Amino acid sequence: MKLLLTSGGVTNDSIRAALVDLLGKPIEESTALGISSAQWGHPMCGPETARSFATDRTPPTMTGLGWRSVGLVELTALPTIEEDRWVPWVREADVLLVDGGEATYLAHWVGESGLGAVLPGLADTVWVGVSAGSMALGPRIGDRFVHWRPEEGDRTLGLVDFSIYPHVGLFASNTMADAELWAAGLGNPAYALDEQSAVVVDGDRVEVVSEGEWRHFA
Repeated sequence: MKLLLTSGGVTNDSIRAALVDLLGKPIEESTALGISSAQWGHPMCGPETARSFATDRTPPTMTGLGWRSVGLVELTALPTIEEDRWVPWVREADVLLVDGGEATYLAHWVGESGLGAVLPGLADTVWVGVSAGSMALGPRIGDRFVHWRPEEGDRTLGLVDFSIYPHVGLFASNTMADAELWAAGLGNPAYALDEQSAVVVDGDRVEVVSEGEWRHFA
């Protein structure tokens, strides 16, 4: 699987170019499957924010980018239907658009739904994450970002060996100084990203694409 891990989505030309490069074809020729499940685990999210992800108009950064087709799938529903129905939906999509919310909740449902078992076989699929949709792929998110079942800790999927601190400068509490303190307690590498930055992972290649502010914590 190829990864485009963003803080705010496809927010500028550089991130869009990186997405097209990972896809290997234009966005207009690619099919997308949107996943907003992380939203249900975060106290700041709800029906209105889920609708905003699905409609994505002002300006478009995920589902509204001009895909050939866009579908939506809810991870919490997948255990209630047969795998031979939903697995082809995932395998046939060129890109999974994974929205933000609560990263430990998302990681839980990636595993519980069965999607986690399918991901290793998706060699050409691109995972585009926003906020928690990016954070959930790291080994942990730090206690600062846990809003669901804090007693279970901050561990996430560990599909990459680094953590992500999103939304630098977007919220008053999300400063680079705060990110540095957060990273110091993790025990693994990390990136802090503003809304104009993303991390690209393609095989052994890991690089930052940015028109804004970011920092790597080794």
